[in-house]
Amino acid sequence: MILYSMPSSGNSYKVRLLLALLGHDDVTIINVEDQSDALAQAKQEHRLPFGKAPVLMLEDGTLLPESNAILCYLGEGSRFIPQDAVARTQMLGWMFWEQNQHEGVIAVRASLRCYPHRRALATPDRMADLLERGHDLLQVMENHLVTCDWLVGDDVTLADICLFAYTHTAGSRGGFDMARFGAVNAWIERITQLDGFKGLA
Repeated sequence: MILYSMPSSGNSYKVRLLLALLGHDDVTIINVEDQSDALAQAKQEHRLPFGKAPVLMLEDGTLLPESNAILCYLGEGSRFIPQDAVARTQMLGWMFWEQNQHEGVIAVRASLRCYPHRRALATPDRMADLLERGHDLLQVMENHLVTCDWLVGDDVTLADICLFAYTHTAGSRGGFDMARFGAVNAWIERITQLDGFKGLA
């Protein structure tokens, strides 16, 4: 398999993290950072169906875009997808929420702070709005994790891996006040202790 991955992207990182947790060391990773020659080549070769990474190319050439869809493919039959239908649906609910709500605020604020080509879009009003909305979203996670070690059930699932990607750098990259979220911080620590864990760098 080949993974087209943007190294600094949380969406790409969540796929690399699951690969590490599953012990997949046989996947070729091609870095397609923004504005790179590798990105241009991948687009020219039609390897990025939606124009962005990550994309997982299977052995037969099938292309799987979208980070959370890739997680579901890789996690099939593993401990990371609950067998119970209700728990599996709850896992998917968190994953849909991550893309529909969380990523569009937490990741966007981080990108406006960290990527030079996007800083012109980081107006004071927009940054303040993203900060307030991001704290509200992190509070949703905090309220849940106060009474639970994991987002779904009694063990780690794809939901945790999915939301870890942008949450664990929300303070350092996004400028969010993570001191407010003790339960989220404890959950972050639990994920870093999983066998096979690999950091963003």
